[in-house]
Amino acid sequence: MDGHQSADSGGREFQRVSDELRARMTDGTYVRGSFLPSQRDLAEEFDVSRDTVQRAMRELVSEGWIESRQGSGSRVIKTQRIQSSTPKASRTPRGMTLGPLISEAFEQPEVTLDVYTLTSESLDAHIRLQAERIHGGVITPQRIALRMLLPDESLALPYPRLSDDKDDPRPWRRLHAITTRHTDSLRGLLNDLRTERLVEDADLQIRHAPLIPTFKLYLLNKTEALHGMYEVIQRQMELEAGDVVSALDVLGLGATLTHHVKDVSDPNAPGTVFVESMQKWFDSVWNLLSE
Repeated sequence: MDGHQSADSGGREFQRVSDELRARMTDGTYVRGSFLPSQRDLAEEFDVSRDTVQRAMRELVSEGWIESRQGSGSRVIKTQRIQSSTPKASRTPRGMTLGPLISEAFEQPEVTLDVYTLTSESLDAHIRLQAERIHGGVITPQRIALRMLLPDESLALPYPRLSDDKDDPRPWRRLHAITTRHTDSLRGLLNDLRTERLVEDADLQIRHAPLIPTFKLYLLNKTEALHGMYEVIQRQMELEAGDVVSALDVLGLGATLTHHVKDVSDPNAPGTVFVESMQKWFDSVWNLLSE
């Protein structure tokens, strides 16, 4: 396993491990209060060194996902929470998570997904799961249209930034690297589905808007909306070359989302009004402000 060490350091393998563990805590694979597999087991599963797993664990601890105690393992203390007023909220004994909602959206022949977010890391994990279901013949959507609104990279974002130096560009470089990694992955996933003719069409469009995201928004098939505010937190952040710094950042994957469903029989229902107003907002920014 030691032979992986130099590759791990250069390839940011710990990011791959921490991304996957966040996704599992988000979709309910690891519920709040449960323990993650041992570091030895995770190292074997991901084919990385124990040092890489430890770096990923340190990042998850600093973000408040898990707590680690010597001899007792790593326990999940935070998961993605979705508050909903619809009967769907009780579909599982563990409550609603994002995974089943996106899975249901992809069970339709025509899938439209509009997303406004700071990065695309959580979306990448969920779309990857749907791509696996399509490859396995579990679902058979014919067309997939994904539009993503991201902040303009020229913006001086208020987060993430160092706690004691707001002008240090390294947190922004880290953010842009994360975004690029996941948007490239999304583009590759959809391109493979189209190339292998598993779907008739799979289109990813990305535009950048001169807005600082204070919330994230998912619009599913123009009938459901998931909306959540970004909570600003102070945490330890690992930068390039392994530097660990104190930084201001936002909770993305861990933020609570509210779930709204359009009622086709009632144009004045709160869910209908919310979904339609957020769709109009998204379309207006997409058409008039973004590039």
